[in-house]
Amino acid sequence: METYTTDDALTLMGFGKFQALVLAYAGMGWVAEAMEVMLLSFLGPVVREEWNVSPQDESLLSSVVFAGMLIGACAWGFISDRYGRKTVLLLSTLLTSGLGLLSALSINYLCLLVLRFFVGIGVGSGHVFSSWFLEFVPAGNRGTWMVIFSFFWTIGTVLEASLAWAVLSALSWRWLLALSSLPCFLLLLFFRITPESPRYLCAQNRMTDASSFAYYGITLLTSQLSDVNRSCKSDLVFEVHQNNGNLYKDTFITSLAGLILSALLVDRFGRKATMSCLMFACCAFLGPLVLHQNELLTTTLLFGARACGTGATTTLCLYAPEVYPTYVRSTGVGIATAIGKIGGVICPLVAVGMLRSCHQMEAVLVFELVLFLAGVSCILFPVETKGREMD
Repeated sequence: METYTTDDALTLMGFGKFQALVLAYAGMGWVAEAMEVMLLSFLGPVVREEWNVSPQDESLLSSVVFAGMLIGACAWGFISDRYGRKTVLLLSTLLTSGLGLLSALSINYLCLLVLRFFVGIGVGSGHVFSSWFLEFVPAGNRGTWMVIFSFFWTIGTVLEASLAWAVLSALSWRWLLALSSLPCFLLLLFFRITPESPRYLCAQNRMTDASSFAYYGITLLTSQLSDVNRSCKSDLVFEVHQNNGNLYKDTFITSLAGLILSALLVDRFGRKATMSCLMFACCAFLGPLVLHQNELLTTTLLFGARACGTGATTTLCLYAPEVYPTYVRSTGVGIATAIGKIGGVICPLVAVGMLRSCHQMEAVLVFELVLFLAGVSCILFPVETKGREMD
């Protein structure tokens, strides 16, 4: 009897309408995650004024969310490999939507911190959405589709920045929290029609379920620099955004540039070379900002740094699921994601604490060191996954 792999089946059937629906659902998951993360840039300054929170305590808001994401990334990865991708999609969305909405009713800052911590745990499932989507995509054009998928993150950041610009001026931060949870409720609405990953089903020896699936087709840096410009006496410190209304345009343009970069490089030069080159390029763009620069040069350098950073992150989100076999994919990616969230916990202390204290040089040097080490790490990765089938 002739045998074939899941990749063989996916390649023969190509990318059709069904995968487009999977892309839309998983993409909405990333829109929801991006909005919850981007929300922190706008929430901190507002609650600081309302509850008279110190800059140090304000930075805790981002740190506790990323701490929750660290825990969630590990936990959801294990649950996904043990009980299925759909289980995680449902449970994490319930947690994020419910507590995200509830956090809008916070009575004090401590209550807000606790609720946003649990929202962070729910948001930590983002890597499961990307792994789930990639398990439906043929190997040949996986890189291109991952770049397209990553564009949903950009959509989420643009939506959140636009929402904050409209809501904070007319209503309050509580409305912003409530409205930011709406994408999660959309995920719950369409959950019934989502399929389980065929790779996961095959890995669990549930071949009948996998075959029935085939029947249906197979076919916190820039915003903080803005505030620093107004709070530090030096008029040379990172004058980038004159108001939050411009933030969504800057986010969209730089993210789009990063996606284009990764799309051009990832399937041509490989994952490792793309990641390392973009990391080093990001490092080079940030280098001159150790010293105060004029507004035009600062904006240009930050544009290049953010574009390269977005491209490197997009490539990494493709590379990580390709490295691990199906039966431990979500666990492996979850642990890797969790380690990355350590940076998310520490970063607010640098971006908020150091920059608000007007320590621009020290803050940039920290980012430079981390980016350089990340670029070297990419070179040392033992596996290149370009064109490789997912086990």
